[in-house]
Amino acid sequence: MPIEKLRPTVFASLMAALTAVGAYIQIPIGPVPIVLSTLFVLLSGLVLGGRWGLVSMALYLFVGAIGMPVFSGGRGGMAHFLGPTGGYLLGYALASWLSGTISERFRGILVWDIVAVTIGSLTIYGLGLPWLKAVTQMSWSRAFLVGMAPFLIGDGVKASVALILARAVRPILKRQMVMG
Repeated sequence: MPIEKLRPTVFASLMAALTAVGAYIQIPIGPVPIVLSTLFVLLSGLVLGGRWGLVSMALYLFVGAIGMPVFSGGRGGMAHFLGPTGGYLLGYALASWLSGTISERFRGILVWDIVAVTIGSLTIYGLGLPWLKAVTQMSWSRAFLVGMAPFLIGDGVKASVALILARAVRPILKRQMVMG
């Protein structure tokens, strides 16, 4: 495989691995612990762009689907996609693609990167909440109180950290991709 094609594959694999590591890092705030996976979902889009961000999250989801314990709580398997958090997981791939595509389109301009991570975060909720509601048969208000409200502040912090890291890492990655 030519080195030009290998590098983005390696970086996408690294982001998938970091997303898995993020699922193991729990911050016990409120009734449900916050995990750092979504930080890496957003970061993958910002630093790899839409296409490779999507590849990284597709890899993460595939590895989890075949049973590797990469999801929160050290779980894996197809059943995880059918449970209450399945929509959030599927939202990871779309969120990474959207945030990466927006950031690429506007060449990493800060205000657009903020828009990108905001849309990415809302995309995860946009797929996760309806799925949570459908699987658990909760009301919309209960789904919001259980599946979104406790995580908003933490997700804002994670989005901010993803922005800071992306702005530091992107120039390095660009040099690596170009120079070898």
